[in-house]
Amino acid sequence: MEYRRLGRCGVKVSELCLGTMTFGHGADEEEARRMVDMALARGVNFIDTADSYGGGQAEVMVGRALGARRRQVVLATKFFNPMGGGPNDSGMSRVHIIHALEDSLRRLQTDWVDLYYVHHVDVQVPVEEMLRALDDLVSQGKVRYIACSNYPAWRLADALWVSQTNGWNGFVAYQPQYSLVVRDVEQELVPLCLAKGLGMVTWSPLAGGFLSGAYRPGQHRAPATRSDEDWAFPGRYFAGSADQTLAELLQVAAQAGRSPAQLALRWLLQRPAVTAAIVGARTAVQLADNLGAAGWQLEAEVCARLDRVSALPDRYPESMQKDMRARRDQAVRMPG
Repeated sequence: MEYRRLGRCGVKVSELCLGTMTFGHGADEEEARRMVDMALARGVNFIDTADSYGGGQAEVMVGRALGARRRQVVLATKFFNPMGGGPNDSGMSRVHIIHALEDSLRRLQTDWVDLYYVHHVDVQVPVEEMLRALDDLVSQGKVRYIACSNYPAWRLADALWVSQTNGWNGFVAYQPQYSLVVRDVEQELVPLCLAKGLGMVTWSPLAGGFLSGAYRPGQHRAPATRSDEDWAFPGRYFAGSADQTLAELLQVAAQAGRSPAQLALRWLLQRPAVTAAIVGARTAVQLADNLGAAGWQLEAEVCARLDRVSALPDRYPESMQKDMRARRDQAVRMPG
């Protein structure tokens, strides 16, 4: 297992992060415990959950499974989604942030959260209110680092600027959807994270199982999967070339003697700005396959094949500025 710094901050996390969205939804407590045990035994020191996963049950299961091993892991959770029917039971107001963290700490059986994510954008709350509340939680020692998920680039840049100008703790990580068939983040968010030193911790790196080997090109629904249950399958975000990408992945995997899931994860782990990929599973058997993506490097030729088939068309203004380095160099007339 490789350990990487989370952006510019000092903490190091495993390149694979155990995702727990299935805990309480597909994985019962016994299976969840098996997966936590397996992940820690294989070198994973990074666990991702959220207050809304399983209506709070995922956090409960994680807390019970970790027990006395709490300090062995970098534990991340999230807030935003409704945790009740009241007007202040969701969002990113100061009131909800404080209540949400208190509830998460109780469910996780811990005194602190290592990484606390804003799960989504709340357009009804000033970003200053959210960031000051999070800064207070860091000052109190209840949160070590803060981060966000699913933010557009301009909102992420704005939040970083507000934190910096006010002397508050700022985001150290960003959690986007990113996979071979969802590469939109490369156009603005990857360059922003590289420029500002944020670590990317990616969700759905196997596109809801589409890249796991359970599907064939042209097949977007499979029995006993998320697509079959209409639950957390991100097919609507897939690029138009998704089936061609899957076909190439299956072919490369067969030639390399690796599972499609391992190749798809390894490709992602070698992308710029990516610190870790969140791997979630319903069973320990599925998780074991995913963990096989750690500790090795994908050959340059294989990376290039997967890059080409999954590449998105350039958008404006990137399309206009793409060759600017060469244009600048060619504009210089050297003496003689």
